[in-house]
Amino acid sequence: MAPPAATTGAELSRRQRIYAFALVTSLFFTWGFAYGLLDVLNAHFQTVFGISKLQSTMLQLAYFGAYFVWAPFAGAFMSRIGYNKGVHIGLGLYSLGAVFFWPSAKFEKYGGFVGSTFVIGCGLSTLEVAANSYISVLGSPKYAAARLNFSQGFQGIASFSGPLIAARWFFTGANATSLGTVQWVYLAVAGLGVALNVLFFFAELPEITSATPTEDISGQQESFWKQYHCLFGWVAQTAYVGAQVGVAAFAVNYFEDQGVGISAPRASDLFSFCQITFTVGRFIGVALLNFIDPAFLLACYGFFCTLFCILVSQLPGYGGVASLFLLFFFESICYPCIFTLGTKNLGIHTKRGSGLIVMGVGGGAWYPSAQGALADKTNTRRSYLVPTSGYIAMTMYAVGLVVSQATKDGFTMRNCSAQVDIPSPAEVSKRDSTEKQIASDECLKSA
Repeated sequence: MAPPAATTGAELSRRQRIYAFALVTSLFFTWGFAYGLLDVLNAHFQTVFGISKLQSTMLQLAYFGAYFVWAPFAGAFMSRIGYNKGVHIGLGLYSLGAVFFWPSAKFEKYGGFVGSTFVIGCGLSTLEVAANSYISVLGSPKYAAARLNFSQGFQGIASFSGPLIAARWFFTGANATSLGTVQWVYLAVAGLGVALNVLFFFAELPEITSATPTEDISGQQESFWKQYHCLFGWVAQTAYVGAQVGVAAFAVNYFEDQGVGISAPRASDLFSFCQITFTVGRFIGVALLNFIDPAFLLACYGFFCTLFCILVSQLPGYGGVASLFLLFFFESICYPCIFTLGTKNLGIHTKRGSGLIVMGVGGGAWYPSAQGALADKTNTRRSYLVPTSGYIAMTMYAVGLVVSQATKDGFTMRNCSAQVDIPSPAEVSKRDSTEKQIASDECLKSA
């Protein structure tokens, strides 16, 4: 199947760009809501099913394992069928997985929840490949990181609504030991997915591609496997997402175990406030990225993530609680920045590279398990040493990019686009016609 006809983001009118941006941004709210619910289900299922912290991380293993397994396929078939059909497939899988939560809750089968979560993860990984890469190429490459951070800010808004719902309906009264409310919440999630699918069916979303093909001066196409910033970007994304997921998965347990009298509903509320802090940090990051180089800012944020994660693992009481809030703040820009830096200048390989970077979300599958094992053996606070390694790897990637940029173009903190401007097909045609006319005039003069 040939890929659908596409245009570049620069060729769209301002109205088309705003419309497409708003439509695709709505998808970020979808998986933000699902992710926000996922982390609080850990603590809820520990109570309902009587399982350990390690066993409860099977949800994260299923959710993020789906990214690792499915994202490369999503990137491959989206290169052939385009963004629009990819969005429909993603929303379909998302809704299907959410519907399966109903029988899992009805028959109280933890394995059913794990399987349903895997299906939701497959749907969301498809949406991430489509939405992240679409936003990245929808406009000037100079502001790609800021643009993606702004869109993902709405994911943050949705993610803190999950813990708020849990605090009211999962952890109070008879609901604290039952699954009744889980059924209805995920039925509503399925309805949201169906509604968005219908909206995208009737909406006309422009099919766009990157403006920069990965070719050298002679026109020789460069191999995808020589795009080292993308390959190492996958490593950094795997490490970072694993760390982020581990931090969030045990946040409710962390607050309860700090010995300052925090109850389960209050811990869920505090986790929601952490997500709000994360979201505020992401919108602040949008402003900073308009002026500061994304690689340099990522290196700075990576350093502070490492520092505060160490403090979370060592400080008792409210000192650890405050450090956890600051950790959420500095996590805010990391994922979008790694994505845009890793897919920069990929051109015809953009969708494939996007699939690889989104595959890095699979890091969330094994970090929580390692952290849960350490938490069961020692305590929740000490388990936060595990995600520290992920932040260190991410920081090394960012520092490497800063050094690489400084070697080629000199060191700068300013946001300067390094992407090559490639003329559109219409500009190429006009240029060729002009060159032919000049050549013809020269021939006439010679005659």
